[in-house]
Amino acid sequence: MAIIELKRESLRYNYKRLDLLFRRKKIKWAVVTKLLCGNELFLKEVLKLKPKQICDSRISNLRVIKRITPKIETIFIKPTPKRFIDSILTEADISFNTSIETIKALSQKAAERDIVHKIVIMMELGELREGVMRERFMDFYQEIFELKNIEIVGIGANLSCLYGVLPNADKLIQLSLFKELLELKFKKNIPLISGGSSVTLPLIFNKQLPKSINHFRIGETLFFGTNVYDNKPVDLLKQDVFTLKAEIIELIRKPIVPIGEMGTNVEGKTFDFDMEDSGKMTFRAILDIGILDIDRNNIFPKDDYIEFFGASSDMLIIDLKENPNNYRVGDYIEFDINYMGVLSLMNSNYIEKRVI
Repeated sequence: MAIIELKRESLRYNYKRLDLLFRRKKIKWAVVTKLLCGNELFLKEVLKLKPKQICDSRISNLRVIKRITPKIETIFIKPTPKRFIDSILTEADISFNTSIETIKALSQKAAERDIVHKIVIMMELGELREGVMRERFMDFYQEIFELKNIEIVGIGANLSCLYGVLPNADKLIQLSLFKELLELKFKKNIPLISGGSSVTLPLIFNKQLPKSINHFRIGETLFFGTNVYDNKPVDLLKQDVFTLKAEIIELIRKPIVPIGEMGTNVEGKTFDFDMEDSGKMTFRAILDIGILDIDRNNIFPKDDYIEFFGASSDMLIIDLKENPNNYRVGDYIEFDINYMGVLSLMNSNYIEKRVI
């Protein structure tokens, strides 16, 4: 079985560096854990860091988090499905919302429980994912601000996740202006402007973040130590929180070019080969992991001479050239992994999860 490892010390290091940054800027921040797919082993490592808030987009993941640390403040960070309102009220202390009908339904159910549910209203800033249109935002707020069992604790926005629209000072100033207008018109305080995510961090580094942006939601930069704005490493953070280790289950010197009439493989792909490679041999290794677990474009061998030959549903075939590291059957090949790669591996029941 292949293994995805989480390095505890690297995670802790990144958390401390980010926490120091946000405390210096007087910004609240929440850890986004959706990448971990509700895995209790890895979530416990995050919760040991004692974050003030946890964000997730799956109710089942929030349920695991609340079971581990009941008093942690949890945030459901996608528009609330109406059929899951009861579960949202149970597992999420705060939810992001964009539908008047859903917010009213939340209020009604909260009234039945004699509780007040906190919400953040998301605004559309050009990414065209979740968010109320700007020209509709004031009317939207007016329809819900007096609901007795709803407390509007913030407004927010999401960028970069769908089309890659990048945040800038102008967009976030728009968000800030709407908060001021709402407070002036309706005489109600809105504590949070949740305008920040991993992709917004460079605005802090470049001193371009409007001072009114006081809440960030951070996942990718915490777990990968990358500047999501341009997908480059952040010098002050570690990039080795996750490692994939895949076991060699066959290692035989074989021809480079297949022998026989060629059709399509299990993915429906056809292949062309350089016939100059006919008769040439190489050490070909089969790994105990496949398409079902990972897209090979999301993993990167730590030995840079290794190349991919192909993959099937549960096996990955790599080229070890002349096998300079003298790998044997039973050894592990190690890979760096990107965000989508970790997401796939965490969602696979066939991958062992391990903390080191």
